[in-house]
Amino acid sequence: MIDRRTLLASIACACAAPVLSASAQGIKFSRRWLEEEAQRRAQSAYQPAPLIPAAWRELSYEKFQHIWFNGKKAIWADEQRPMQLDLFTAGLYFPRAVRVHTVTDGAVQQLPYDLSLFATTDQFPDMPVDETMGYAGVRLRSELNRRGKFEEFIVFQGASYFRAIANKQNYGLSARGIALGTASAEGEEFPDFTDFWVEAAQPGQTTYRVHALLDGPSITGAYSFEVTPGQPTRVKVDAVVYPRRDLSHVGLGALTSMFLFDETNRSRFDDFRPAVHDSEGLLMVNGNGERIWRPLANPKKVEISAFQDRNPRGFGLMQRTRDIERYADLEARYENRPSLWITPNGEWGDGAVELVEIPADREIYDNIVAYWRPRESLGGGSAHRFSYAMAWGEEEVDAPDVARVLNTRIGKGFDQKKIVTAIDFAPHPAFSGELEDLEIVLRSPSAELSPGVLQRNPGTGGVRLAFSFLPGERKMVEMRAQLLVNGETASEVWLYRWTA
Repeated sequence: MIDRRTLLASIACACAAPVLSASAQGIKFSRRWLEEEAQRRAQSAYQPAPLIPAAWRELSYEKFQHIWFNGKKAIWADEQRPMQLDLFTAGLYFPRAVRVHTVTDGAVQQLPYDLSLFATTDQFPDMPVDETMGYAGVRLRSELNRRGKFEEFIVFQGASYFRAIANKQNYGLSARGIALGTASAEGEEFPDFTDFWVEAAQPGQTTYRVHALLDGPSITGAYSFEVTPGQPTRVKVDAVVYPRRDLSHVGLGALTSMFLFDETNRSRFDDFRPAVHDSEGLLMVNGNGERIWRPLANPKKVEISAFQDRNPRGFGLMQRTRDIERYADLEARYENRPSLWITPNGEWGDGAVELVEIPADREIYDNIVAYWRPRESLGGGSAHRFSYAMAWGEEEVDAPDVARVLNTRIGKGFDQKKIVTAIDFAPHPAFSGELEDLEIVLRSPSAELSPGVLQRNPGTGGVRLAFSFLPGERKMVEMRAQLLVNGETASEVWLYRWTA
């Protein structure tokens, strides 16, 4: 089964592509062929595939929950291979099918739609199957913890979305092959992975390969994913895209997550839980090696932040808080959601990490987007290559060893006029001396911040920095904080945008 939020995220972006070229019939699959196919498509106008039968598209969410893939019928389940493949049926929020192929020793076989691969309850109706019917995506499973038990570790489903988890984690945030026009006045475009090629794994293999063809009104692309499940689960992404026109608003390494509330905005939600989020902060290591932490927010209107940089070392959406009592949700288990760190391969040049925060009133909505936006446009009619590594799991960052931000608390002070901010930093050797040895750096271009107060926090073993400001009539206040010792960096740079 698929959760409601995954389905909702795909309402506006489930599409498929026209028939593959004749050369695809009986091909010996190769990366070169895939790139040539993507380039061929880019030379003609975009054509979406036909809709699947109306009965499938008009299923209610409740009815759709009564059909799921039968894991006992997984692809390669009857062979001695270390990885098995599951399929998702098209339907409901996935109104157009994608094509799924297996690749065995270079030979390609397309998987025809087979309703018998799915289990149903007696409440699932009889459904029509014609030539338009097909699959919505794929799921990979392997023997992660016990021989003979195949557990899932990555899913590709809906537009160019995919999600992975580290061993023994729960699904949380998602990634995308590419983001186009996110939060722009022209509107966002969601190109699709229209075709998948999944390589059959050989005995002893621990890294698995999936290839995908991207297609949309403005762009095509060839993608290859090398996936190594574990703690963390590592994914290497190699892509080449072919824009049909010049594209100025492109997001590479695009991430999508959910942030509803925590101790920065708890007062807005009448909820028994102290925090609800898949990710709590955007972490960046810029080209100068500076480590930056930006807590996420759920604003009352769309907010876009751009962090200018050159050749970033990495960025990602992090779920740092791992204490179950900080969420108090024994079903959602937010403390067990993965962080995701992106490490660019090579130099990505000038651009910015962009963060888009969208208002949300329920946790079923993904309202956070982050990506790298190149300064230069992607020219139409040309090939553009990029690659990066992904680490899904506990926070794993190749960055300077400084004190991490553990928590941010924001709210009114005793006089109910000032806004008080308290930042907790994790224990670190830089704090072993006297607190007077630490230099507080506080800045805001739009408000006067009070002098910072440092205290040791017996609850965390680290230190807390607190300060306040009077918002007055201001609708927004940008803030920056950092701790230094002997002029050297002792903590992450903390950034935040307070909104009224």
